[in-house]
Amino acid sequence: MPELKTPLDILKVLPQTNCRDCGSPTCMVFAVAVSQGKQTLDACPHLDPEVAGAVSVAANAPSDPIAELQAALGPLQEKIKSLDLEPLAEPLGARFKDGKLLVNCLGRDFSVDAEGRLHSGCHVNGWVASPILNYVVKGGGPEPKGEWVPLRELPGGKDWGRFFEHQCDKRLKKLMDDHTELMENLVDLWAARPAPDSFDSDIAVLIHPLPKLPMLLCYWKPEDGMASEFHVFFDVTAEDNLPVESIYSLGAGLAVMFEKVTQTHTK
Repeated sequence: MPELKTPLDILKVLPQTNCRDCGSPTCMVFAVAVSQGKQTLDACPHLDPEVAGAVSVAANAPSDPIAELQAALGPLQEKIKSLDLEPLAEPLGARFKDGKLLVNCLGRDFSVDAEGRLHSGCHVNGWVASPILNYVVKGGGPEPKGEWVPLRELPGGKDWGRFFEHQCDKRLKKLMDDHTELMENLVDLWAARPAPDSFDSDIAVLIHPLPKLPMLLCYWKPEDGMASEFHVFFDVTAEDNLPVESIYSLGAGLAVMFEKVTQTHTK
């Protein structure tokens, strides 16, 4: 009997319809819950009983976030193979050169070729790959309006808000409490710019993970016995340029990147 050892293994046997009938927002979230023993495979009401009976789930299978994101790359690359990339450049706010789309992410160009392969002058972080390819496939929506909301207030963000606050807001709040200078360093590290009037926060920085997907990072310092606060806001047009699950992945991935930056600069 085949043993499913990772969330990616589990995802492969699921219908991958993201129907939510199991109570999870996506099949990937359900697969992670199964791998951690928080759900059972038969909790998926649309899984073929013969398939469920032919496999077993390894006890306490480790969660591999990078592998989870990589699971989405194959279908995205197949879709990109069917696209004419050159006409997409202008709607995406990208450039077309030497047969490749150049998509700017945090001040650095990432190229996407006709086979859906992603290249950069620096290491291609696993968290970045899926959102960039999704942006090429599903982006090209309206220009940002400068109207900011938390992820949970985006049209499809309700189910993702709690996950995002845990994986991004809370983690970045801790970082800012310990390394407040990080917000200012982002201006030099990732082509950010100060946004001093945003939400009356003590520090506010505007970053562009993707050309039409800006993120506003706001930090309120602790004061008079009140705890600090940190929140990430998105333009109201965000979902017109990137699916909400990729917006979530991008935010969670950035939190991981920021943590690595602080570890490097504090050694």
